[in-house]
Amino acid sequence: MKAEELRALQGPIKQAYRSAPESAQVTSRVALQLDPDRIAVRLSDRASAAGLHPSTGGTEELACSADLLLESLAACAGVTLLAVATATSVPITGGQIIAEGQWDARGTLGVDKTVPVGIQKIRLSFELTGGADLAACERLVGTAERYCVILATLRGTVPIEVNVSVSAV
Repeated sequence: MKAEELRALQGPIKQAYRSAPESAQVTSRVALQLDPDRIAVRLSDRASAAGLHPSTGGTEELACSADLLLESLAACAGVTLLAVATATSVPITGGQIIAEGQWDARGTLGVDKTVPVGIQKIRLSFELTGGADLAACERLVGTAERYCVILATLRGTVPIEVNVSVSAV
C-alpha cells in the first residue's frame, strides 16, 4: 500500500472520530480454548499475521497488535493455570480464557494528541469447566496470576481486572 492509499483509507475514519469521539472507543477481545490434556491453549487462526485494526483502516482478516498482546496474555495465563491444576490435581476439563483490552483509536491515529496511545484497561476472565469448586478455581487463578510471565510483565504499567467463573462439566 502506498502513502496516498493509506491516507485515503484513514482520512474518513479520522474525520469520523473528530466528529464523534465516542466512536473511537475500541474493545479488542480474544477467547482461547483450554486443552488440559496437553497443558496448552488453542491460539486463533489470525495469530500468524498482524495488520491494522479495523478501527484504523484494517480488516478482520488479520490480528492487530492489541489482539496479539491479548492473545499472548490469555495463552500464558491459560498454560500457567493448567500447569498448576495438573500439578495440584485440581480437575479442570476445559474452558476458555478471555482477554479484553479497551483503547481509543484517536490516540493511535494521532487524531487527538491528548488521548493516550495503547490499551488503557485489560480484563482477563477465566471460564473453567470441570469438577473443581469456585474456591479451588479462585486459588488456581491466584497462582496463575503470580506465575504468568506476561501478566507479571503488564501488571507494573496496566491496570488489570481478573474475573473467575465456573460451570459444571
